[in-house]
Amino acid sequence: MFDPVYSITPLIAKLLMQISELKQDIDLAPITPTMLAHLRATARMSTIHYSTKIEGNRLTLHQVKELIKEGGTVGRKRDENEVLGYCAALDEVDLLAKNKTLTQKDIQKLHAIVMNGGKKRIKITPYRDGQNVIKDGVTGNIVFLPPEAQDVLPLMQELVNWINDAPEHDIPVPLIAGIAHYQFVTIHPYYDGNGRTARLLATLILHQGGYDLKGIYCLEEYYAKDLPSYYRVLDVGPSHNYYMGRAKSDITLWVEYFCRSMLKSFESVKRRALGNLNRNKDMAKEMRHLDARKRALLTLFVHESEISAKDVEDFFNIKSRTARHLCKQWVDDGFLVIVNPSKKLRTYALGQMFRKLL
Repeated sequence: MFDPVYSITPLIAKLLMQISELKQDIDLAPITPTMLAHLRATARMSTIHYSTKIEGNRLTLHQVKELIKEGGTVGRKRDENEVLGYCAALDEVDLLAKNKTLTQKDIQKLHAIVMNGGKKRIKITPYRDGQNVIKDGVTGNIVFLPPEAQDVLPLMQELVNWINDAPEHDIPVPLIAGIAHYQFVTIHPYYDGNGRTARLLATLILHQGGYDLKGIYCLEEYYAKDLPSYYRVLDVGPSHNYYMGRAKSDITLWVEYFCRSMLKSFESVKRRALGNLNRNKDMAKEMRHLDARKRALLTLFVHESEISAKDVEDFFNIKSRTARHLCKQWVDDGFLVIVNPSKKLRTYALGQMFRKLL
């Protein structure tokens, strides 16, 4: 059974408290849908750029944006495929985040998408069937010797079981994500793509646990800007051999590093979000008068002029009766107006006084 060794040091406890406070501040921040879309797009591009850069991708942030938005050729085919694969995998993370539990198949699918350049038709990639050796790119010395292929499947199942059971043991979501990241690269279940998949797995766990932060943060930037520190805290244990100490090593330093990276990322998000709010004080004041559901619903109207009760039901994952009741309530207070009065095909538009918030 997977049983990670770490301690909740005073520093980790403090970091977790600060992360929780920042999460609440950002969740409650009156960010307009347009501003949110901009921040989310910026964070997404940064995530793709920095996570692939860690693995040696040569494309600049500008080239990544150009490739995803316009297509064409911007660099080496391999670099382009890595970027497109990571972009598609982030889309899959958004879908998987709606599930309450994680499966090995979910992880295998993420890896397959990462490794297939964003292709729509993919096959789930099986775990490696042989030994993998990680060497220093300069010296050629062995850096890490992962577990043997025959042990990968049971180790991965233990990890998935631990991830799903951890919330019941009151383990904070950031710790679950950080430890899962560490253990995945330790098992190294594939010949290639382990680092990218590990970071996607951590992101998925954070999103499933309510730490999606509206999708406007980027942890990978902090890893990429100081790679020696990132690799140093991942490289723990008395030996490079998995079976000679690595499996039961104390990973407290890695947990501290992961939480510190989260805090820095969340602090950056708050600065950018509040900066935008300070430049749009009147808009922010109007947004503060809306409850959380109304703020969230505004995002539907960024791309749609009309919505139905079914859209509200799907968006909030609530019962149809509750959705219809909310729509009636919002019509009564002027937040929505009825466009099509048909009982079966009834649609709603945003009330005129609220359209400026878009």
